[in-house]
Amino acid sequence: MQVIKRLPIHLSNQIAAGEVVQRPASVIKELLENSIDAGATEIVVTVREGGRTLLSILDNGTGMNSEDALLCFERHATSKLHTIDDLFQLGTMGFRGEALASIAAVSQVTLRTRMSDSPTGIQIRYEGGALVSQEEIVCPKGTLIEVKNLFYNIPARRNFLKSDAIEFNHIEDAFLCIAIAHPEVAFILHNNNRL
Repeated sequence: MQVIKRLPIHLSNQIAAGEVVQRPASVIKELLENSIDAGATEIVVTVREGGRTLLSILDNGTGMNSEDALLCFERHATSKLHTIDDLFQLGTMGFRGEALASIAAVSQVTLRTRMSDSPTGIQIRYEGGALVSQEEIVCPKGTLIEVKNLFYNIPARRNFLKSDAIEFNHIEDAFLCIAIAHPEVAFILHNNNRL
């Protein structure tokens, strides 16, 4: 009788998500780092209910083409590494390529992105790690990522979250640490429709 079995992909994605996404602030940190790596000069963060119902990051960075937009949700898909030597010459915020895959595994994600040289962009929706839809859309240059209902498919993790005020304090701390370290970027934070 075989004892060792390969985990189903949805289960392994949720386990990996637990390593990257511990609370809403983890999502903000990862997505802000992606925006900075994309060359954004303005980043707008919107939070509702301590990040439980909505975490939104809008940037004016380089954006992505449709192939990259789909690929960025794959585990270990990254633009930062090509050879082992690249690990010793990193000049970017993140490089593992797990953030979006992990976030998508435990939430409902909508990505809208367009590069400046393209007349149209792409919108991609994921729920619980599964691709729901993709379509060509008209949108501004840059990237908008909306993360809704964090941990909706893992009730035990959702119950672990503290009050909205405590979770927002963690988000604000992560936001301020990154904003202070990047004075060349304009950062805007909205919490429950308040600037």
